[in-house]
Amino acid sequence: MALMGRPVPYTDVMVILMGAPHESDQTTSVLRLVQAMLERGGRVQVWTCGHATHLTRQALGAAKQRNIASWTTSYPTTATLVQDMLAAFPDQLYWYGCQFCSEDRGVHDHVPEVVLRRPSTFAANSAATGKTLMVGVM
Repeated sequence: MALMGRPVPYTDVMVILMGAPHESDQTTSVLRLVQAMLERGGRVQVWTCGHATHLTRQALGAAKQRNIASWTTSYPTTATLVQDMLAAFPDQLYWYGCQFCSEDRGVHDHVPEVVLRRPSTFAANSAATGKTLMVGVM
């Protein structure tokens, strides 16, 4: 399926991630779920909406600030985790950000691998998947 010249590859599962990214453990849970599906050979697309579009901002950098409880340990940001998964599973994982939600929240600096799509293309993404899972609220 293609809209505006950009194909939407068929995936087994579409995960719609909405809401504030660090309000609860839902972001960590979704990242672990997506990785588990990919490791089992699944094809997954993630569509971020609302404040979840902040997950892939370049401004997050490669690592989080140092943790006082574990000063010598470096922890990757969500943007780094997403980039690493996209690199490890190039033909299995597709990460989309809602263009309207990104612009509305001032998120203009997504990592290059994230594809921004207009809300009007959401139906094409939904049609290109076998199952849909929505996590969070806006």
